[in-house]
Amino acid sequence: MDYKTQGTCSREIHFEVDGNTIHNVRFTGGCMGNTQGVARLIEGMDINDAISRMEGIDCGGKGTSCPDQLAKALKKYLKESV
Repeated sequence: MDYKTQGTCSREIHFEVDGNTIHNVRFTGGCMGNTQGVARLIEGMDINDAISRMEGIDCGGKGTSCPDQLAKALKKYLKESV
C-alpha cells in the first residue's frame, strides 16, 4: 500500500501486509535514520500491535509524527481490506 502522509517531513509511506504481518516498510522523505529505525522495528510485527504502539506519537508539537502517520496508514489498510 502507498499512503500520502500529512503534517510530517516524510511525504509517503509504502508497506506490505501478509495476513496481519507487516513487511517492507519504506518512507519517502523524513529523517532517514528515524524512519529506517521505525521500519526495521515493525518488520514482521502484527498490524494491530504496531498501531497500538505508534498511534498518537507527536513530533515537535505537530500533532502527529512519522510513526503516527504509519499507524494511520495501517488503520486505513485494515478498513479498506475488510
